[in-house]
Amino acid sequence: MKALIHQGEKGLAGVRWAEVETPVPGPGEVRVQVVAMGLNHRDLRVLDWHSPSQPAVVLGSDGAGVVDAVGPGVSEWFPGDEVVIDPSLNWLDGPFPPENVAILGFPSNGTFAEYVVVPACQIAAKPSHLQWREAGVLPLAGLTAYRALFTRGQLQAGQTVLLPGIGGGVATILLRMAKAAGAKVAVCSRNVDKLALAKKLGADVTLHNDEDWALALRVAEPVQVGNSAEKVNLIVDSVGPALWDKYWAVLKTGGTLVHFGSTTGNEAVLPLREFFFAHWNLLGTAMGSHAEFLAMLAFVEQHQIKPVIDRTFALSEAPRALSYLAEGVQFGKVALHLD
Repeated sequence: MKALIHQGEKGLAGVRWAEVETPVPGPGEVRVQVVAMGLNHRDLRVLDWHSPSQPAVVLGSDGAGVVDAVGPGVSEWFPGDEVVIDPSLNWLDGPFPPENVAILGFPSNGTFAEYVVVPACQIAAKPSHLQWREAGVLPLAGLTAYRALFTRGQLQAGQTVLLPGIGGGVATILLRMAKAAGAKVAVCSRNVDKLALAKKLGADVTLHNDEDWALALRVAEPVQVGNSAEKVNLIVDSVGPALWDKYWAVLKTGGTLVHFGSTTGNEAVLPLREFFFAHWNLLGTAMGSHAEFLAMLAFVEQHQIKPVIDRTFALSEAPRALSYLAEGVQFGKVALHLD
């Protein structure tokens, strides 16, 4: 089969379109003929994590397709079933990931191929309202967003959530989920075009990274609630230290910051006196369980949510797509499809 692999050199230099052996499903596994896939920033990081001394790996965490074959002991899935693939491996349920949790696409072979074999417990029926491209880009971003908003952030209707770094795949699905849940949404970016697109997508307030957020929120009618018009209940952050000091000026007493990712660095300063006097909650999150994946799909289907897709590339154009993703200019997800 054809697959996008990484081998031999770190970075994009090691990415190539190759002929590899078609995998065979073992006991409890299914083989999915992949129709559509989605790029994630994790795919770029894998290019550095994967050592030149390691065997070739098929890239990709996101994908949707059709069950092509089932292994011994699989009775719940049949060839022809349309499915999405849960990339969060070995975490079926529970509040915290087990020690052996992993993500599809490294070190195991991933979805950027004609076929992928995964455990039968790692797939779910494709939401009927989604086109293939939309289903293909949903899994990783959708699961991350759902857990951050609802499991960790405990978002409720009528609350206000701030989404920094709007434009990324997770941030745009966060926006759609939060609006569907009845929340008011403020977004921020340094890119005015992305702020305008977020407004069209439903954002109540748009904030430029360089402006006074507290002042902007005070004069923004859509988020005025009682005597705390300038404050937000929840911040879902993947930007990190570049904006860290701005968050505390707009987070309500008792509010929550849920963090995943480290786009602008791995260390941030926490104002401890303000933190404990304001009774803030600081929570980390990453991916989610399969139970949360199923809950995310049910929520997406109930509210007819569709991921925002910026551009689509053929799988054979994936090196160019990875370069495009690295530029950070996209608004929404970057999709791939088989040629």
